Amino acid sequence: MEQILKINGLKKNFSGQKAVDDISFSINQGSVFGLLGPNGAGKTTLLRMITGIFLPDEGNITLNGNPFEPLRDNGLIGYMPEERGLYKKMKIGEQVLYLARLKGLSKKEAMENIKSWFIKFQMESWWNKKVEDLSKGMSQKLQFVTTVVHNPKLIILDEPFSGLDPVNANLIKDEIFNLAKAGATIIFSTHRMEQVEEICDQIVLVNKGQKILDGTVSQVKQDFKENIFEIGFDQPVLPEHSAIHLFNLKSAATHQLKIQINEGFTNNDVIQYFINKGLNIRSFHEVLPSLNDIFIRLVQGTPEARQFQH
Repeated sequence: MEQILKINGLKKNFSGQKAVDDISFSINQGSVFGLLGPNGAGKTTLLRMITGIFLPDEGNITLNGNPFEPLRDNGLIGYMPEERGLYKKMKIGEQVLYLARLKGLSKKEAMENIKSWFIKFQMESWWNKKVEDLSKGMSQKLQFVTTVVHNPKLIILDEPFSGLDPVNANLIKDEIFNLAKAGATIIFSTHRMEQVEEICDQIVLVNKGQKILDGTVSQVKQDFKENIFEIGFDQPVLPEHSAIHLFNLKSAATHQLKIQINEGFTNNDVIQYFINKGLNIRSFHEVLPSLNDIFIRLVQGTPEARQFQH
């Protein structure tokens, strides 16, 4: 699969503090990529280097097969920062048109794209409103439109669901999937791990300016699995049904057990054990760790891990 973005050895210091410390990864075209980490991990600094707002102290960026040049490549990128940057006193329609023209669209192209997005997001009546008159959720929808209106190849969304109600969050989420299907690549930056599991193909996890891990969501979860399974039964399960030599009991309900199979034993050993006990197994499935669990395990005991435990 073609890689649209390659990050190689990026470093950025501020007053002697390492905000980004030798980070490398690549992103496949058409994927939804999760940039994860707690607040202060270096995510925003990394994104600002990818967009050309900051220049790296060391390392290089390749975009669409060429060395990244901010002025030349400006139109290829749509960036929605966590700190929103809309002009509060300016009329909404004029503002979106102005920003679309800055990205290289003709007035005709810009108007066609704006109309399409305004209809899609039920914003047709907003044209003459001002940003200061919008709620936080409405401002978020507007910021998303200004980010994607010029059809960028690389879309960077920093905490895009902040302030959105569930209905509008799902609306944005659906459009992220649609844009990826149409060939755009999305970088989704957040500290909310559960959102990433819903929408991302690949992830990179950063903490204190350093990359901790990267890969596909499914592979990362497979790499950190702990041989834990949930088993459902047709009849009540009793304490004497446990087998310490075969598995450790993690939790129990009337018709369900959560177990960790001991090293040297297999799923078939466990299934046969319960069959021999005369129990009918209704369900049997592996429990993979969440990205949240994986992060806490990687940085156990640090303030960042405690942040994710709340």
